[in-house]
Amino acid sequence: MRERRDGVRRAPGRVVAALAAALVAAATAAQPLPSWNDGPAKRAIVQFVTDATTPGHPAFVPAAERIAVFDNDGALWSEQPMYFQLAFAIDRVRALAPAHPEWKDTQPFKAALEGDVKALAASGERGLLELVMAPHAGITSDELALVVREWAETARHPTLRRPYTELTYAPMRELLEYLRAGGFKTYIVSGGGVEFLRVFAEKLYGVPPEQVIGSSIKTRYEVRDGGPVIVRLPEIDFIDDKAGKPVGIHKFIGRRPIAAFGNSDGDFEMLEWTTSGPGRRLGLIVRHDDEVREFAYDRASAIGRLDRALDEAGRRGWVVVSMKTDWRVVFAPPR
Repeated sequence: MRERRDGVRRAPGRVVAALAAALVAAATAAQPLPSWNDGPAKRAIVQFVTDATTPGHPAFVPAAERIAVFDNDGALWSEQPMYFQLAFAIDRVRALAPAHPEWKDTQPFKAALEGDVKALAASGERGLLELVMAPHAGITSDELALVVREWAETARHPTLRRPYTELTYAPMRELLEYLRAGGFKTYIVSGGGVEFLRVFAEKLYGVPPEQVIGSSIKTRYEVRDGGPVIVRLPEIDFIDDKAGKPVGIHKFIGRRPIAAFGNSDGDFEMLEWTTSGPGRRLGLIVRHDDEVREFAYDRASAIGRLDRALDEAGRRGWVVVSMKTDWRVVFAPPR
């Protein structure tokens, strides 16, 4: 404790911060997941975490093995009517099109210029990567991060009229924090571009960039103007979607998770890989069925299609969360 000239003793800032964090943790433990309605989904989550973190319990898991993986689009933030990175890519293609007249006759740039979201969605993660890759080939990773930040400051969702960074899900952010309070290490495993997502992940979700796995293009180390940089190349390196997700988890984490959270068939293999391991596991699917507060879609959607995973969830013991009935609120307050 420090004593000020007025004789009043003051705790150092770090002590105050630690006390505040302890109070938040205590409040979370007493009333976990406040944005979730009481029901089977919330009870399944709380029971899983309680058992995994209770020494002596048959389902106890050592802290080093408490790995949880989350999809991003549609699981941590909204994804309709298009992936947010796709909105970024379209805006960038349109801005740079005057210098690339050949794009008006070349896919996927032609579709981007014409606003053909259906065609762009059909191109999948590979098409999205190509759309982001070509306009930004040759620039450094730091330069791309700056472009993304500047875009996010002004871009707005076309129907919700809010910044894209304000469309994260409060219940899922609480879930991330709840897991970390229980000693879990949380990772994002997304089909989207890893460099795009790393710009936002720590601020929005508390997930540091080294715990973000995503699709990527090839890069090269160079020295420019006397300084070392990482340069983006016009060549796809890795697609972290569908069967690529377990591969990415194995490659970059090196340990099979015990909990996985997704929302679409693109997460099927990640859920399957996670829940097929020994011991108790948790697989969870966010189902978008709230057309009033967000969007309602599943089997017929080109974005975030949920079909096979929904059919097999019951047999595999995966928890299906209804956004409409299981969540008290949908969107989190801005950070």
